[in-house]
Amino acid sequence: MMPFTLRRDAFGKLLCEIDGQVHEGVVPVRAFPIAAPEEGIALVGQEGHELVWLERLDDASLDAQQLIREELASREFLPEISSIKRVSAFATPSTWEVATNRGDATLILKGEEDIRRIGDASLLIADAHGVQYLIRDLFKLDKPSRKMLDRFL
Repeated sequence: MMPFTLRRDAFGKLLCEIDGQVHEGVVPVRAFPIAAPEEGIALVGQEGHELVWLERLDDASLDAQQLIREELASREFLPEISSIKRVSAFATPSTWEVATNRGDATLILKGEEDIRRIGDASLLIADAHGVQYLIRDLFKLDKPSRKMLDRFL
């Protein structure tokens, strides 16, 4: 990995300095945002070219890690479902009331095809408004949530 420094400019955009050259408007991009969010992160310049590749986020300095996490958090919105409180019907479309890491939410599931498996234990659920919800590990859901979810899988 090439040594680099990150900072923000007066407008809050990321600046990346590599070998004395400053690149403006740098954007961090995760290679595997769901399966390995702390691994495979590229810092991409305004032209879309990769400037820095991080095998792991903790390969960067603590200051750079904080800036990268802040930037990713401001751009990414992927609420994680921790429990399913209620489902209006076991046929689609149905309205789901769920608890997420960003608070309680209501989503509308148009069809079973809007639930996609990612690996062995993760699911990505798209609601009628295009918001994606993640169940990181369906085996860690409580029994009532799992029972409701099983009706759609």
